[in-house]
Amino acid sequence: MYMKLTLCVALVLSSFVFTFGQNNPLWLRYPAISPDGQTLLFEYKGDIWSVPTAGGNAIPLTLSESYEFAPVWSHDGRSIAFASDRYGNFDVFVMPATGGEATRLTYHSTREVPSSFTADDKAILFNANRQDSVSNVQFPTGGMVELYSVPVSGGRVSQVLTSPALDATVSSNGDKIIFHDYKGYESDWRKHHTSSVTRDVWVYDVPSKKYTMLSTFKGEDRNPVFDSNDNDFYYLSEQGGSFNIYKSSLRSPDKSVPITHLTKNPIRFLTRSKNGTMAFSYDGELYTIKAGGEPQIVNVRIGADGRDAIEKIVPVNGGMTEAKLSPNGKEFAFVFRGEVFVSSIDGKMVKRITNTPFQERTVSFSPDGRTLVYAAEKDNNWNIYTTSITRASEPYFCVSTVLKDEAVVATPAEEFQPAFSPDGKEIAYLENRQTLRVFDLATKQSRTVLPADKNYSYSDGDQYYVWSPDSKWLLVQFAPKERMFTPEVGLVAADGKSEVRNLT
Repeated sequence: MYMKLTLCVALVLSSFVFTFGQNNPLWLRYPAISPDGQTLLFEYKGDIWSVPTAGGNAIPLTLSESYEFAPVWSHDGRSIAFASDRYGNFDVFVMPATGGEATRLTYHSTREVPSSFTADDKAILFNANRQDSVSNVQFPTGGMVELYSVPVSGGRVSQVLTSPALDATVSSNGDKIIFHDYKGYESDWRKHHTSSVTRDVWVYDVPSKKYTMLSTFKGEDRNPVFDSNDNDFYYLSEQGGSFNIYKSSLRSPDKSVPITHLTKNPIRFLTRSKNGTMAFSYDGELYTIKAGGEPQIVNVRIGADGRDAIEKIVPVNGGMTEAKLSPNGKEFAFVFRGEVFVSSIDGKMVKRITNTPFQERTVSFSPDGRTLVYAAEKDNNWNIYTTSITRASEPYFCVSTVLKDEAVVATPAEEFQPAFSPDGKEIAYLENRQTLRVFDLATKQSRTVLPADKNYSYSDGDQYYVWSPDSKWLLVQFAPKERMFTPEVGLVAADGKSEVRNLT
């Protein structure tokens, strides 16, 4: 049954809104330096902006309610391409580099993101998951995109490579395409990743249709760009610990030299001009670096007021990420925009329970309905918290006046997905995504019920467990060692003194 809640939430957006004239706003991303090295494009608050590489006033090139990102320059510096979701999913658009009307070039239902213009500037290379080749032996996941081209003037899309070729850029005469690959799922933003699916740098020789793997580091190598001689190339690598710029060559790809030595944060979004100046994003700000020099910050001034009000009224009538019914069935808790709310069952009375800058999730009631338990990512660490009604005369959260918050389980480990036992004496939760533990509210001690080697978590929320009505057992999903991707249903004692019993 559809229900519209009457609550309107005032959200403070001050952390995302910068006042007129503020210097160096943060989270300037996806920089693209012009061929002459004089101008930087970047994404900020969902729009494409332009600023001199020497720093100064930034000018918005797009102003829409949609999200625009990943700008790239034509080699003659006259046009730019970018991705926009103004028609629902991300499509490729092209517009004059000086600004003006943008022209939509792709119309497919999948996500399409440009990576570069072709050497003659007649077409744009972009990634999309449209149609794989029948000869491709890679496992077909959403990340296994193909490389395509579309004419700048519009027209038919052509497949360039059937294998994933991300951040693909071309040599000056167009006979080579350099890119990083994609072998399997892993977050683009994960740091210090080492596994069999880390990204590597490759070059594709167009005339011979030959692929050559250029990087051999067991960690992440990505985002390559050619030098002006079409032999040397620069790329981002974690071989020194954090993402930095390295230089190598097609002739001797086994040899690489670090260009930058930043340690605190990773370098992202490497781009290079024809005159050798490179640009990148670091810790949310833009930098340039010239051959033999040191990184220089680009001082950016956003000379415009924010389009959004600092305080915004948002109706809560959709977009809830989870909901739990109270034991008496007269109210329900839900999570909206990372905050916990409780509503009467008819939606007429709603109370906001949390109001924090961090995220809350996996909320549920205690058996008596007077306490909520949930996980919160406070101070960059997931812990278990409760919020309780303090006045005996107030039976419902949705009309309560005085609430008490308490940290229940707060350790250096990551704890989330909590649930009260039916007798209300204990709280089960997951530690570090895989270990099922139970916290005794009387003794304030936790015990392991299902160890980490019995689970394999690939993403948040993929583990399942539920209490038995008598609070003595837990029905769990668990993964036998020999089949971690084909979980079984098991029964384990809540006292943690027995092995899991496989039921399936």
